[in-house]
Formats: sequence, structure tokens, C-alpha cells
Amino acid sequence: MATAAASRMLVLLLIQLNILFHLSDSPIALAQAPPQQQNSSSKEHHQPALVQSTCNSTSFYDLCIAALAADPSSTTADVPGLCAIAVSAAAANASGTASFLGNASDAAATPDADRALLRTCAGKYAAARDALLAARASLAEQDYDYAFVHVSAAGEYPAVCRTLFRRQRRPSPSRTAAYPPELAKREEALRRLCTITLDIISLVQTQE
Repeated sequence: MATAAASRMLVLLLIQLNILFHLSDSPIALAQAPPQQQNSSSKEHHQPALVQSTCNSTSFYDLCIAALAADPSSTTADVPGLCAIAVSAAAANASGTASFLGNASDAAATPDADRALLRTCAGKYAAARDALLAARASLAEQDYDYAFVHVSAAGEYPAVCRTLFRRQRRPSPSRTAAYPPELAKREEALRRLCTITLDIISLVQTQE
């Protein structure tokens, strides 16, 4: 168990170092708001008890309910299955943001100065998506330590975009431009979905 934990920490450290290394990339803009979080109050009682109890173990109950309920297979899934659904929801979120930013970088109305930054941010969200897909593969193999590492890394990539944006948009050393609210919403949505997934992975591990 100690060896597995040490291995997980080493891989996470390497991934985080890789993220920091890419901060030197040069290079936004506005992102579409993520889908509105559904209010689970009207649907909560229609969800299976396992979905409710699982989401009750996470940091964001309402979002967890909404994310799991969006997949019909959640009604018959066990906890590892619910974990796979959660990681897929996070991957879909990251993929949608990557596509949006990529399209924005090609839009005729986008200033030339913003195109490189948009493409870089799109790449960060694409990297988050890839990390989440890797996490799903690890979950399928019941390798929960590596799944945890991949999801943790996915949650860090959007922060790189935020840093790059602020560097690019800082008009003077004493003044920092505001981060676009719509992009901030997307970042927060992905962060929360990753947190939910990590919470469920931890739950699975305690049940082994």
C-alpha cells in the first residue's frame, strides 16, 4: 500500500512539473458558459438511493446528482460505475471547452494578438480531457491510484490557462486584467467535476 501511494505521488509530481514547464508557452478570450448546474431538489427523490448516498459523500452534491442523472446507466450502476460516469462528465466538459476555444481562435473577429493564447488555452483543456480519459481507463482496470493521479492533473490544467491569460492581458506591473467571467465559469465547473470524481474514487477505495 505504501509503495502504491509513493508511486502515485511520484507520477503526480511529474505531471505537475510538466504543467509548470509549459507555463513558458506564449500566447484569449471569451468562453461559453458551462451548462447551468441543475437544481437537484426536484429530481433528488427520483434518483436511486446509491446515487444519492454516493453524491452525499462528495463536495458538490447538487452538481454530482445532475452529472450522474444525465447518464441513464446511473440507475443501475454500482459505485465504480458511478465513478466512471463522473469522470466521463468531466471529460465532456473539458472537451467542450477545448472545442470552443479552438473555434474562437479561428474566428474572423478574434484579434490576432489573442489567437495564440486561445490556441494554447484550448490545448490545456484538451490535455485535461486526455488526462480524464486516461483516468477512465485506469478505473476500468481498477487502478484507482493512477485514476486519482490523472484526475488531479486534469484539474490543474485550466489554472495554467488562467495564468497565461493574466500574463498576456496585464497592462502594467501594478494592474492585472480581469479574467473573463465565462471562462472562469468553465474552469470552476471542471474543477468541481474533478473534485466530485476524486471524492468518488476515494469512496471506492474505502469500500475495497
